[in-house]
Order: sequence, then structure tokens, then C-alpha cells
Amino acid sequence: MSEATGALDDAVRAFVEEFAGEVEVLGATVEGIDAGKLRDYVEVEAYNLACAFIDADGLHTDDELWALIAIFGHRFPSELAKATPADLRSAQLLVGRKAQLTRSSALLDLLATADARDGGDRAQRLARLGAQIGHAVAALDLVPTHTELAAIEAYRSTVLRVAGEQRHQAPGPAPAAATATTQAQGTAAATEPAEPQPEARPLEELLAELDDLVGLADVKKEVRLVTNLLRVEKMRRERNLPVIEHSHHLIFTGNPGTGKTTVARLVAQIYRTLGVVAKGHLVEADRATLVAGFVGQTAGRVVAAFDRAEGGMLLIDEAYSLARGGDDDFGREAIDTLVKLVEDRRDRLVVILAGYPDEMASLVDANPGMASRFPKTIHFPDYSDDELVAIVESLGAEGRYTLDDSARTAVRAWLGTQFRGRGFGNGRLARNLFEAAVANQATRLVDVEAPTDEQLTTLVAADIPPVEAQAASG
Repeated sequence: MSEATGALDDAVRAFVEEFAGEVEVLGATVEGIDAGKLRDYVEVEAYNLACAFIDADGLHTDDELWALIAIFGHRFPSELAKATPADLRSAQLLVGRKAQLTRSSALLDLLATADARDGGDRAQRLARLGAQIGHAVAALDLVPTHTELAAIEAYRSTVLRVAGEQRHQAPGPAPAAATATTQAQGTAAATEPAEPQPEARPLEELLAELDDLVGLADVKKEVRLVTNLLRVEKMRRERNLPVIEHSHHLIFTGNPGTGKTTVARLVAQIYRTLGVVAKGHLVEADRATLVAGFVGQTAGRVVAAFDRAEGGMLLIDEAYSLARGGDDDFGREAIDTLVKLVEDRRDRLVVILAGYPDEMASLVDANPGMASRFPKTIHFPDYSDDELVAIVESLGAEGRYTLDDSARTAVRAWLGTQFRGRGFGNGRLARNLFEAAVANQATRLVDVEAPTDEQLTTLVAADIPPVEAQAASG
């Protein structure tokens, strides 16, 4: 058995061992189910997943099919063990199987129902271990395709969607507000690196935190694709299989306050967990940090920023501003130094360049080495009004503030008057609105004798800044 096939075999064994005993216990409580056969059902589920992931890109390579035969041929009383890849193709055994990644299964329904009943995490584990089968299938190829990586995320999304639908009838605790708070803070965080964590955080915990961010559906999808590729590459390295090296540096585009810094902080920790960087901290910089006003000083500033980010991630905000200025400007020196250091230290840190889309395109064109070193761009769209309302409410939840119906209506009306163009504040705008509402509430209650807890924690329409005042100031 080859190393790559061994990785898939390990993933299948882990899947079966995780759920076989559990479904036997669950099945024993359901009339008409033969609990003794449920282990076979789990193995069939693992087989179906492997087939679906192999079919994801429609290629059905010899390596993939031989692995399927080697791992499952001895598990089932069938002719699979005697088959060849040509036989499987001729029988069209895998054609159309990828559809299973986007629909529920008996096993998923059983686990999700149990979770909804007792608050367990079975579906979360199913998503994780099922995705491991997908990663192992992708690792069978030297270069995993984008379609294979997207299929892993499609499967995971299906599991979580079904689990969420089951939980919908049994309300649980509200999501923590800290995520939205961090999201709204944007680049207001200190530019010095945080203290490295003693241990890398679990990947599933980081991805769950990513999922908890308000909005950003396309961003989350792109980050997961990057993560899936890194997981497959890590799996191949661990088994001494060849890996095609590529740049890990990124470009983030979008208006201020769209969560770029928050996502960059999570990506840095994901990279640490997957072994791309050693520490996983985030250092922020901008033109003022990197560009000096005198000859010979700019390169030193850029080097110093890279030194602070060593083992982690360097986020350069409004990076396009480095390309601005005349012949006497030192921004070009900063770009040239940056490009050289990105190459020289490519195994020691990751760089993210952030800014408006058009200007970032101009920055990439400013140096011939920029495009190859920053091959992937992730765009952060503006938040919708509904998403901004959700951010305001999450900010309030952190301090035990709630919006009554009138305040919620007033917030939505206020947001509807804001000009949505270049520079739209997004999460920062939501934070400013919330802080103004809290200040207005304090003014309203200061003369109330012995206000109740409800009064102190409820924001009403009168606390929301009037639409006319905001429109006039804009």
C-alpha cells in the first residue's frame, strides 16, 4: 500500500472507529433497527464519501481507483477486491457520486437528530472526519484541483446545514458577541505582535470562529479553500510525498471595516496550526510605518517590520499608497525591499497586502515580481444593512445591551441613509453607531431616579442618532 493510499486508509479507519460504537448506542433506542449491523452502515458511509470525493472532479484517476479498491475491497462481500480501475470506469461505478456531498444521509440525519436532542457535537465530528477522507483523496494526486478542494467545503457545509436545521426547533444560547466586536474594531488594534500562544489552536476551533463572523460568505469560502489545500499538502509531506511549492502570501481587497484584519488574524493562526509559520502572530503596518523621509531609512523600516513579524504574518494596510508619489518619494524603495524580503523569507513569515481593489491592482503592476509572489486575491464585500444590524446587536450583547423593536427599526433606517461608496465604514460604522446610542441612552437616563436593570440595558429608538443629523453631517 502506497503512502498516499495509507493516508486514505487511516482516514477511513478513524471515521469508522469514531462513529461505529456511537451509532450502535443510538440505534439501540430506535425500534426496528438492527444495532448489530450499524457498524456496516458506517463503513458504507465512509465508502460513499470516498467515492463522492473521487468523483468531485470527474477524473477518476488510476491512483484514486486503486486506492478505493485496496481500502474497501476487503471490507465488503463484493467483487470490488478483484476489480481494476478499468472495470470501475466501465461499470461507471463512480459517475454522479459527487451529488452525495450536497445532500443528507441516514447517518447524518441520525447524528444531527441526536445533537438537537442533547446538545452533542456529533455532526461537528462528522464534518471533520468526513472532510479528512476528502483531504486524503485529494492527496492521492500530486496537485489537488480547485474542484476537489471545493468539494470538501461543500460536504462540510452540507453537514453543518443539516445539523443547523435540526437544532432550529431547539433554541440554544446566543452566539458570543466577542467575534463581532473584534470584527468591528478593524485596524484599530495595536501594531505590535501579540504574545505567541503557548500552543497552536485546534484547526476546527479556528474555522468555527471564522464561521461565526457576520457575513463574509465568499471570504470564508476562499479561506477554507486555502486551508484545505494546506491540509492536503501537510498530509503529503508527512508521508514523504512530493508537494508543489507555491506562495502563501495574499492580497485582501475591500472597503475599510469589512473584517480584513480580523480574518488576517485568524489566517495567521490557521497557518501556524498547519505548520506554515512558527508563531502565528499578526503585525500590522502601513505607509507611515514603512516609508521614511530621508535617503537610506526606508529599507531599514521595512526590514524592521519583517523582523517583528518573523514566524507570523505581516499585514500592510493601504499597501497601494507605497506606489504613490513622485521621483523623490521613497515608497518605491519600500516596494522593492518588500519584494526582496518576501522572497528571501518566504519560509519564515507570510505577508498580506490590503487595500481598495483598483489601487491594489496598480500596486501589483508597480513591480514585476509582485504578481508571482502574491498570486491570490480575496475580496471583502461591504456588509448589507441586515449584517450591520447584526453587528450592532452583537456589540450590544457583549455589554448586556439589547435593542427593542423600535431601536432596531431606527438602526436600519439610519443605515439606509449612509452613502455606500468608496470608503464606506462597514463594521467601524456599526461600532460608531452603537457607541453613539449608548452615549445617548446615558444622557436619557441620567435624570431617572433608580433606573431598573431593563432600562439600563435596553436601547430604544430615541437613543439612535437621528437620520437627519447624520445625513446633514455626511
